[in-house]
Amino acid sequence: MVSFLAKHQVRWQTRVRWPPLVRWLRRVRKLRRVRWQPRPIIAPKPEEREQNITYMDASLYKAAAEGKIEVFNNYQELDLESQKTPNHDNVLHVNLATHELAAWFSNGILSRTRSFPKLYFFILLFLWFFIIKKKSEKRSDFIRQILTKCPSLLLQTNAKGQTPLHVAAMNGHSAIVKLLIKSCAKARDGDLEKLEMGQVNAVREMLRITDQESNTALHLAVKYGDVEMVKELLEHEDPDFQYSANKNQETPLYLAAKRGDTGMLSILLEISNSTGHGCPHSRTALHAAAMAGDIAEATTIILKKNANLIKERDEDGHTPLHYAAHLGCISVVEELLKTDVSAAYIGDRKLGMTPLLMAARQGYLGTRQSPFSFHSWWY
Repeated sequence: MVSFLAKHQVRWQTRVRWPPLVRWLRRVRKLRRVRWQPRPIIAPKPEEREQNITYMDASLYKAAAEGKIEVFNNYQELDLESQKTPNHDNVLHVNLATHELAAWFSNGILSRTRSFPKLYFFILLFLWFFIIKKKSEKRSDFIRQILTKCPSLLLQTNAKGQTPLHVAAMNGHSAIVKLLIKSCAKARDGDLEKLEMGQVNAVREMLRITDQESNTALHLAVKYGDVEMVKELLEHEDPDFQYSANKNQETPLYLAAKRGDTGMLSILLEISNSTGHGCPHSRTALHAAAMAGDIAEATTIILKKNANLIKERDEDGHTPLHYAAHLGCISVVEELLKTDVSAAYIGDRKLGMTPLLMAARQGYLGTRQSPFSFHSWWY
């Protein structure tokens, strides 16, 4: 027994004693080896194709993207309604989502020549007459012929819940939006000259379809700033229809105010009676306009429609004047104070801070460009 202990005593004494940090790292490494052992890879089951769907082959997809109607004319018994991509895009989705080389080229050239007005104007005319207009006419002709073959494609949605109208609005195809609206009426009632209630309801049904983000086509048209398209969409909708907010709690009116787009705001408030409630953090369109920058015209347009919005408070108790004062937007503050001076004395919910105190905190008082220095109403 003694000899056994003596034999192993040398091994214990000569055993390396690692520093505490190294011992801890070695233990962690061992735990990692145990915990992160590779798991067996289980092959997923092949997805079963949905009923009544035929995945579009490469030749048809290319023809749809390039707008080659002759390829579709060669198929005598082609069921266009069932032709889909894995993302459930139909022929119209594919064509409208395709950004042609002409559009890319024109955007690149125009962005580099804006500092040269004469050259910019000449290139713009050239692109319009010889490239953009020609491509737009070709796209319109392709979609018109496809809808003649299969009108039901109009209301089909892809994996994102978007109709062809959504895709057209996202990509700025104003002429196509008009064509889709007319085709919807024609497909439902068969006679464009008879604007009966059934036909009107068919068009409005298409206009009110929302995607997975709860956006209508109008939401997308406003978001991408196409005034003509917005006007076209509003003309076929009930003026009293209240547009709901999308998943970001943004109504079309709020989106236009957020952009500070005065032309868009004028059209929305002139044609539609939608109030635009339900916006982020309980804000209104006037809040969004006040935060869009020193754009007094946008504020004026909204106030003419509803001056009571000046005292509306968000979830923090801030009025539009609070935001304008915080950002130092001189012309916006002027316009708000001219409309209602009493808004200057409304405090927020947390600290009771008024717009004047907020401006003082930001250091805007006492300067020549202070948005409040010229108003005797504050004193």
